[in-house]
Amino acid sequence: MSEVASFEKRGNVGIIKIDSPPVNALGIAARRGLDRLLRQCKADAEIKAVVVICGGRTFFAGADISEFGRPPEAPVLADVLDSIENLGKPIVAAIHGTALGGGFELALVCNYRVVVPSARVGLPEVKLGLLPGAGGTQRLPRVVGPEMALDLILSGRSIGAAEGLELGVVDRIAGADTLLEDAVDFAAQVVMKGTPLTRVRDRRDRIESSKYKPEIFDAARAKVSKTARGFLAPENIIQAVEASVTLPFDEGLKRERELFVKLRDSTQSAAQRYYFFAERQCSKISGLDKTAALLPIEQVGVVGAGTMGGGITMNFLTAGIPVILVEMTQEALDRGIAVIRKNYENSVKKGRMSPAQLETCMALITPTLDLTQLSSVDVIIEAVFERMDVKKDLFGKLDRIARPGAILASNTSFLDLNEIASATGRPESVVGLHFFSPANVMRLLEIVRGKQTSDSVLATSLALAARIDKVPVVSGVCYGFIANRIMTPRREQAEAVILEGTLPHDVDKALYDFGFPMGPFAMMDLVGLDVIDRGEPFRTVKKDLLKNGRRGQKTKAGYYDYDDSRRASPSPLVAKIIAEVAEERGIPQAAPLEKQELIGRLLYPVVNEGARILEEGIAQRASDIDVACILGYAWPVYTGGPMFWADTIGLPKIVQELQRLSERHGPSFKPAKLLVDLAQSGGRLSG
Repeated sequence: MSEVASFEKRGNVGIIKIDSPPVNALGIAARRGLDRLLRQCKADAEIKAVVVICGGRTFFAGADISEFGRPPEAPVLADVLDSIENLGKPIVAAIHGTALGGGFELALVCNYRVVVPSARVGLPEVKLGLLPGAGGTQRLPRVVGPEMALDLILSGRSIGAAEGLELGVVDRIAGADTLLEDAVDFAAQVVMKGTPLTRVRDRRDRIESSKYKPEIFDAARAKVSKTARGFLAPENIIQAVEASVTLPFDEGLKRERELFVKLRDSTQSAAQRYYFFAERQCSKISGLDKTAALLPIEQVGVVGAGTMGGGITMNFLTAGIPVILVEMTQEALDRGIAVIRKNYENSVKKGRMSPAQLETCMALITPTLDLTQLSSVDVIIEAVFERMDVKKDLFGKLDRIARPGAILASNTSFLDLNEIASATGRPESVVGLHFFSPANVMRLLEIVRGKQTSDSVLATSLALAARIDKVPVVSGVCYGFIANRIMTPRREQAEAVILEGTLPHDVDKALYDFGFPMGPFAMMDLVGLDVIDRGEPFRTVKKDLLKNGRRGQKTKAGYYDYDDSRRASPSPLVAKIIAEVAEERGIPQAAPLEKQELIGRLLYPVVNEGARILEEGIAQRASDIDVACILGYAWPVYTGGPMFWADTIGLPKIVQELQRLSERHGPSFKPAKLLVDLAQSGGRLSG
């Protein structure tokens, strides 16, 4: 018998237990164990019902996606599910932890589901560019109806025990510590009552009324066209659920499989699966001393109560960590506290937290104008003006105030962390914690490792990121670190091509169609041109726009004209300003670039900069760069990020185009050595 599977009898109930650490993925060992014991239970006349339960911290967490791309090994999951469905005896799934993806599909094949109060179930395959491929799109609608099934599968969200019981997904909520006993008792009662054995596949009560209601699926398509633009999986999911209503079960199952295979073999799903693992790799830092002591973090200090400081503060409050928030004036402090409260109030209105939770968070703030009150905190994060002299002056003061062993962190976006650390007598305690705006929402946290940052400080920063629900990406010290540095060429080329004849709306549309939520000019208008200062020593379009009072959406005029509903339209005045700036700077106007050429001009330099970042050791791995771009700049996840995307385009093609651009526009386009070497050797940036 497989070592991950065990069996016992309690009365006339057989118990199959799978214990396959760490998450009981439905890999080959688990499948073999299930298959063997199910056959044993079917053949044993004394067994009248079966309970399937898992050891460890969770029920089956899903399929083993590391098996994707490998030849299937028997028994495949579909065979195991068929054995469950046709066992001929009541079978109960006893669920603790999570039953996700294939794990939930297995539970849905069972006749009944008993769960502990903390359990969660769901079908998150959409997040991997997939759909549930083991009957989930056919069985879940039969349990909860097609509308709720669409909601759950398209969102990928999981549901708890109480909601599951209300929807009919859960048949009983067990005691927190008595799952097995309660599941066995439930199975024994089913046998004793002689309850008719009904397979989920045979149920029609929740889907029959939807058979002639195509508007259900039309509404789902309309919704995902806004929330999941560019993704392939949602449409396939809708088609699969629609098949559960309009086709017999076996035909629906066949249709689900066809749609699943199309997604599984797509570049989009490969990109999203790559990203799934990339996020989890970020916190694995080569060379980091695994024995490095984690420093205690019980209280945090934040200097600066503006937009960034307030957002940073909220991360810790939400995690239950007290914050001392420091400002220079009472007015700025009061304004910052008010904004934090307002942000939480908005969460209450949206049902994301309760009024009591709001007050609990607010009670964790200690506002002050006295910097010396930070003398006892464990980590101090500055969010002050982005200027080196200001940062160094503050760090010199913090060095004298902070207790020995406290972490001194900078939220700088571009500045040299080593120079900031030089203002202290403890450079080993200095680290960059670069949050992205809005800091209370954006999941990315760049952790900048200075030349002398200690392993304990780095390890503690990684652990702290997990506590506040951030994805950490470790960066070395350079101008802009990873995300800001790699995306700078996109902005530079966008500003360059409009002076050459391609208008702002062409640039923005090309990037929007690529998958970004908006292009750089629309983004600048949204943020406000007056708050973007790059200090260029020459005449720019932005400077001329500001001279004309065009500050963006706030003035109904920026790179675009805006109506009262903030709808944008191209501006004749902007076109005139662009032509004048180009003429003064001696830049000849040419025909607008075609979309594909424009994408190459804007994004191939991003790939090139990523290769340089890897060459310099600023990022440990290409996937870290992809995570930073996806989470920090909304690079479309279904492309995998710039490094993975480059591999799908083909590195030789990118190198060839960069060489052409270098000959025409100068050495800034010169392909990085790493990029050239990989193109010549047939290698991949993303590994």
